[in-house]
Amino acid sequence: MTINSKDNLFVLIKSLSKSEKRQFKLYVGRLGVNTDSKFLSLFTILEKQKEYDEKQILESGVVKKSQLSNLKAHLYKQLLVSLRLNPAVQNTRIQIREQLDFATILYQKGLYRQSLKILDKAKSIALEHEEKNMAYEIVEFEKHIETQFITRSIPRRAEELVQQTTRLSELNHLTSTLSNLSINLYGMMLKVGYVRSDKDLKRVQNYFERHLPVFDVNDMDFREKLWWYKTHLWYSFLTQDFLSSYKFSSKWVSLFTASKEMIYAHPVFYIKGNHYLLESLFFLKYHTQFKQVLHDFVQTTTQEDFPNNDNLKALIFLYTELNKLNSFFIEGDFSNGLRHVNDILRGIETHKDLIDEHHVMLLHYKIACLYFGNGDHRNCIRHLELIIKSKKLKMREDLMCFARVLSLVAHYESGQDYHLEVQLKQTYKFLLKMNDLHSVQNEMLKFLRNLG
Repeated sequence: MTINSKDNLFVLIKSLSKSEKRQFKLYVGRLGVNTDSKFLSLFTILEKQKEYDEKQILESGVVKKSQLSNLKAHLYKQLLVSLRLNPAVQNTRIQIREQLDFATILYQKGLYRQSLKILDKAKSIALEHEEKNMAYEIVEFEKHIETQFITRSIPRRAEELVQQTTRLSELNHLTSTLSNLSINLYGMMLKVGYVRSDKDLKRVQNYFERHLPVFDVNDMDFREKLWWYKTHLWYSFLTQDFLSSYKFSSKWVSLFTASKEMIYAHPVFYIKGNHYLLESLFFLKYHTQFKQVLHDFVQTTTQEDFPNNDNLKALIFLYTELNKLNSFFIEGDFSNGLRHVNDILRGIETHKDLIDEHHVMLLHYKIACLYFGNGDHRNCIRHLELIIKSKKLKMREDLMCFARVLSLVAHYESGQDYHLEVQLKQTYKFLLKMNDLHSVQNEMLKFLRNLG
């Protein structure tokens, strides 16, 4: 009996490519583990399953129920160790962490000079790639070693390390403050959407001004500017100041175009920055710029040397398709947009474990809008029903609200208005439960009610 297809170990195994599975088996062979070992047998069983089935595992006789949890944990750990050795998943952060581990081993053996040499190299890499939290950790380790072993000119060295610590601590604190503010603004956006009244606007303004740190942008490095722009971007989106969101998303993307090596060091931020720039251009109806930015984004992310992993593939798919859909809305080309729907649905299935429910439903909403624009109300309703009936969608109440309102209109336009009164009542109940009714939504509902 299928128990839970979202079992973490099962999902990890299913995410492995053929080469990663082959590497894992080679890794196990190098360990000198018997090919009949329990964790390898468990891997083989899970690899063949289409959905996680604990009953089948226990019936295989590989492991007793009381031992299964420990065996799964051991297999999970070995898979991660194997993946860490894979050059394809290597990135700057993993490489710096590896150097830190080596430095720790050398320190424990009393080889202080060798440890400091590795730490100095790792610190340079960390600073070069804006990994300042790791750089701070390295400097603290250097200070620890210097206090136990006289290595160089202590007065000069001590002053140098103190200055580095002070500067890194200041910038890390700034980044932490900005990231906290940014994620809280993002949370507000997901929960209720844009501000709906002067009262909402005042509340968000007060919150933003109260928590925004005082700092000169000219004193910031790449990372701090990135978070500064990101924080202002979310504030602009929340307050529906799309000219400002365009301004700050442009500055965000410009950081990467000015330092192209950062695209490869921080590809997720590059991808998201372009998405927010495109979103701002869409709201402002800057069609020509929108098409150019989308073209440049697709061209960059499809280059062979662009970083490549499962997470990036999912993000590139999501933001490329969302913005391609927006391009069809800009041009009013609904019929051409519908030709891409099957590709989008296949992409959703491919990346289903990597894309959150909110963004999946956002894609369905935009697809529903395409069908509505093309006069296919039945298919429009079909995609809206996925949103309305979703038990997982807890964020973006405005998305759920608009889906219900559009569904009412689609039912009326298609002649399926025999249950319209029931739907009206259900939608009213939902909106009143939100306690956050748009004036436009009120007027639409009044209009539809009068039609009955």
